[in-house]
Amino acid sequence: MDALVVTGASRGIGAAVARLAAERGYPVVVNYARDRAAAEAVVADIDVIGGRAIAVAGDVSLEGDVVALFDRAIREFGAIAGLVNNAGITGGSSRVAEISVEALERTFAINVTGSFLCAREALRYMAYSRGGNGGTIVNLSSRAAQLGGGGEWVHYAASKGAIDTFTRGLAIELAGDGIRVNAVAPGLIETDIHATSQVPDRLAKMAPTIPLKRAGTADEVAQAVLWLLSPAASYVTGTILDVSGGR
Repeated sequence: MDALVVTGASRGIGAAVARLAAERGYPVVVNYARDRAAAEAVVADIDVIGGRAIAVAGDVSLEGDVVALFDRAIREFGAIAGLVNNAGITGGSSRVAEISVEALERTFAINVTGSFLCAREALRYMAYSRGGNGGTIVNLSSRAAQLGGGGEWVHYAASKGAIDTFTRGLAIELAGDGIRVNAVAPGLIETDIHATSQVPDRLAKMAPTIPLKRAGTADEVAQAVLWLLSPAASYVTGTILDVSGGR
């Protein structure tokens, strides 16, 4: 099986996707920005189950890092079967009246520019028109794209709205090249993204607003991602799949 590149895979949803993908037989490229130890721990988990994985550092907002990431994937595994555009940040909790230019620029650089750059490099190796075997791209959106994030992170929600548009447009563009493009839109999920955004009690406060009355897990999101990557979703492209407990 050809390799899967998972960005931001040292923790949270990305790590869960990497582990589950390895269980399903994919060689996995575990991308990370800074936390080498965490990325290597994911690789070690994959080694334990007999899978193949490498950890590759790279900031997805930097073109040179992204090119190097995919070059390394090809050198190590020979071909790419898919990309999971998971790397992302909230940009911190802030009302629009207090948002800084720096927070806006960094949020859009990682969440939007990074997704474009990674998709660009992946399709260069996967597209039929470029000699590839086809493949799949799964972007990570968020329910915030539809709910708006008012009062805490409109900037993050707006960046994920861009991902929804990107997903639908790229799906149309690549349909003839053997590449399906979809997105998963998680709702409130138990990861450390809330604590790192200075709102550690957010899940506890908002759980009662979820129809299923609980937050989701990274593993539940990973299951949706792997379904979209699989042949079971062979007629699914341009779709935004909510994984949100009904919220």
